[in-house]
Amino acid sequence: MTLFRRGKQQVNLDEIATQPSVFDDPEKAKHFLPTEKYENLHRFDPSARWTWAEELPLINKLDWKITLWACTAFFALDLDRGNLSQANTDNFLEDMGLSTNDYNLGNTVFRLAFLCAELPSQLVSKKVGPDRWIPTIMCLWSIVAAAQFWLSGRSSFLACRALLGLLQGGFIPDIVLYLSYFFKSTELPFRLALFWTTLRVVDVIAPILAYGILRLRGHHGREGWRWLFLIEGLFTLCIGIYSWFQMAPSPTQTKTIFRPKGWFTEREETIMVNRILRDDPSKGDMHNRQAVDFKMLWKSLCDYDIWPIYLLGLVFGIPTGPPDQYLTLTLRNLGFDTFNSNLLSIPSQITGAIAMMIATFFSEVWNERSLIGAFAQLWILPNIIALAVLPSDASQWVKYAVLIVLLSYPYPHAIQVGWCSRNSNTVRARTVSAAVYNMFVQVSGIVYSNIYRADDRPEYRRGNRQLVAICAGNIVIYLLVKAYYIWRNKQRDNKWNAMTREEQLNYLQTTTDQGNKRLDFRFAH
Repeated sequence: MTLFRRGKQQVNLDEIATQPSVFDDPEKAKHFLPTEKYENLHRFDPSARWTWAEELPLINKLDWKITLWACTAFFALDLDRGNLSQANTDNFLEDMGLSTNDYNLGNTVFRLAFLCAELPSQLVSKKVGPDRWIPTIMCLWSIVAAAQFWLSGRSSFLACRALLGLLQGGFIPDIVLYLSYFFKSTELPFRLALFWTTLRVVDVIAPILAYGILRLRGHHGREGWRWLFLIEGLFTLCIGIYSWFQMAPSPTQTKTIFRPKGWFTEREETIMVNRILRDDPSKGDMHNRQAVDFKMLWKSLCDYDIWPIYLLGLVFGIPTGPPDQYLTLTLRNLGFDTFNSNLLSIPSQITGAIAMMIATFFSEVWNERSLIGAFAQLWILPNIIALAVLPSDASQWVKYAVLIVLLSYPYPHAIQVGWCSRNSNTVRARTVSAAVYNMFVQVSGIVYSNIYRADDRPEYRRGNRQLVAICAGNIVIYLLVKAYYIWRNKQRDNKWNAMTREEQLNYLQTTTDQGNKRLDFRFAH
């Protein structure tokens, strides 16, 4: 995809596509040179220039090699992560002798384990490389996922939930860091939107797969949900093995024994490396297999200017979490049978994916993130209110329509992950922030997994009233986050603009400020 090039004015492919940057100013350039350890240093050339005719096909090639693989891997992750919802429509809880609260506990255990694995997994990935670590954890969790075929009760259910969380926890931040090696900051959010669109694709395809696989109930005397876990786990194992051969460490490290010519020519490697560094020179400040030590970790964790985005990660998904998590069970309670409940969950996934892609696209076109996030909450609010107040005797199709509109909201997760990456402004901060942000998202999942309770079923009116209050508060939080970053940028402008050019150059030469603490850095909002 090459949606973010230069807008309507870009029509001549022979025009220079090279982005203006600090490397165009010899006095400034020397303060932004990549470290000697940078794995792509041999292709760094500040004087390199290229045309749109060269860059656009290269971006397309990156999407086929990198983005498509990332989406495929995420498809496998979410297939294993979300098939419990389809299992529920096949009387999983009854067969296992579990209650709604046991189901909530299983989701909580999974998310807690997922959360605990986020940062450690990201640090391991930074040390050994995502191209090695991601295939490893994929193969391991697929084995656990398939082993759920032999679940025997509450203990084994909770144990598998914990193991899956521990093994899957680092996958998403690892992928975000990996994609940042290949794409510019303006391109990353849309690739992440494609990445999270895969989640919606899974939610469309998984019910269809379940529709067929669950019909195996009784085959060899086993329940249908057991075959669901086994077949989808083995599918993920195949994707994990494939990933060992598909992933490349960096733009200039694509040659292997089974790929002797690599993916790119020397000219293409030069374009890739320099377009990335001209967009964000901080991406050259570490080697891609250089570990983040404790000092770097602590410094990144203490970066209070990223905390507002962490807060958004904590709260933005709570209002839609319980309705989404309980969608198939809610449809069963509305009178739909097992297979129709799975199929009726599909429309919201399609419309939600479209809404997310449109919102992410315009977040870059308009250079706006906070207000789009607030708009998503405004979309949610009236639908949650409707769920809380609709009379019990309302038509099942009215309730279904409200759920579909609610879950079709423009999911801002991709926007916020790209926002977090951009505002980090160093590799070590980006490594840590990607994991910490997702940890807050998992805490959000723990919170909303316990809002719908057994004593509140089947309409969960008390839970929905709580979601109304949270959603209204989220709108205010988005506006406050925007105000915070505007204020921080104004502070920087006042200090920077008060300096003469000589003072600015002296600052660049002598400053110990790093990343987003530099006076010449401005926060996106």
